[in-house]
Amino acid sequence: MLNINNLYEGQSVYIIYRNPHTPTVATIQEATIARDPMDPSILSLLLYDYYHSIEEDDAIFESYEAAEQMFDQFMM
Repeated sequence: MLNINNLYEGQSVYIIYRNPHTPTVATIQEATIARDPMDPSILSLLLYDYYHSIEEDDAIFESYEAAEQMFDQFMM
């Protein structure tokens, strides 16, 4: 898992994303680290054309394989 303090703008990352409409459904999604348009001083996850605040407990991975390993460990 990546440390949020080491993220940089433009970086491609992978996250385990829970569907907000169906909480029992989770997938691995690619996201981009980007400046938040509402507050350019902070970084956000750009996912599905939406900016999501990065939280301390977010599971952010450098590779799909690392995310998949964690997904299999906790979701399967």
